[in-house]
Amino acid sequence: MLYYLHEFRDFFSPLNVFQYITFRAGGAVVTSFLLSLAFGPWLIRKLKSYKIAQVQRTDGPQTHLAKQGTTTMGGLLIFLTMMAGTLLWARPDNRFILLLAFVSVVLAFTGWMDDYKKLVRKDPRGASSGFKFSLQIFTAVAAAVYLAVSPPNPQFANLLFVPYTKGLMLDLGLLYAALVMLIIIGSSNAVNLTDGLDGLAAGTIVFAALTFAVVAYSAGNVKIASYLKIIYVEGAGEITVFLAAMIGACLGFLWFNAYPAEVFMGDTSSLFLGGAIGVSAIAVKQELLLPVAGGIFLAETLSVILQMGSYKLRNKKRLFLMAPLHHHFELKGVAESKVTIRFWIAGIMLMLLALSSLKIR
Repeated sequence: MLYYLHEFRDFFSPLNVFQYITFRAGGAVVTSFLLSLAFGPWLIRKLKSYKIAQVQRTDGPQTHLAKQGTTTMGGLLIFLTMMAGTLLWARPDNRFILLLAFVSVVLAFTGWMDDYKKLVRKDPRGASSGFKFSLQIFTAVAAAVYLAVSPPNPQFANLLFVPYTKGLMLDLGLLYAALVMLIIIGSSNAVNLTDGLDGLAAGTIVFAALTFAVVAYSAGNVKIASYLKIIYVEGAGEITVFLAAMIGACLGFLWFNAYPAEVFMGDTSSLFLGGAIGVSAIAVKQELLLPVAGGIFLAETLSVILQMGSYKLRNKKRLFLMAPLHHHFELKGVAESKVTIRFWIAGIMLMLLALSSLKIR
């Protein structure tokens, strides 16, 4: 909403800065971060008063038994502060902001229902798999239909840009809609699987979000997009503000979630964070950068798939000591905090590798 202050620049010239995406992105980071620090302690106390606490699995790493009773559903803090930062600093009439807000709200509600049933209603099964998957399917279908009717760039509607090449594109035709759905559902669940160690998911999301914030700003600027030879997407620059708010919210949450965690995010935010990153990659027509920038999430997901496949096809033999992958390293004796930091380092390197695609052709 603050964007519209630039219309009063004739009365007070410094207000002109509110039209600049970089200024508003900076404002979104700071706002969501400070709101997290301000309201985090209150929210943690409130959740604790309702006895919304982690129920720890006994078949996991034994070091995790000490986490029993830690306050969870803290993803509400990420969601609320991110949406507040977005509402204040992004253009509310931008179609990508509206799409990202829709995806975030529906997936946050999906995760919240699961957490609510598990932690408040004390139903260990949580929300049914059918309920959660139905809402994820609904979100993905709605996004795919919208992007089919109003593509980011109509000239490249069903084309898949291949990074690190000189303009190589694959025409997927009707299969592109299926890819959009796969990305949204897959990225949503991938972040959910990564949320298993103190600070792991929130920290890794920061690097993925920063990657696509830079890409979105570049794709939304016709001169920069032309210079970098990437697909120009009108209005995509506003995605930078949304992702900046996400970064600030995650950093603020990390203040309380860093080892040893005072609060866990739960499904409330892990589902929508992944879905929003997936939609951002689709909106800027850099879908194939998602496996690079989100390589940690991909590795965690593949470890679960490979573990299940090995167990079923190799007479109950496992590839990993435990899946997802971060638990495998824990059971090999690597301290939890060291696993998290090493995954962060890998996330930073993957971010740099993804951003290098803007120049490597």
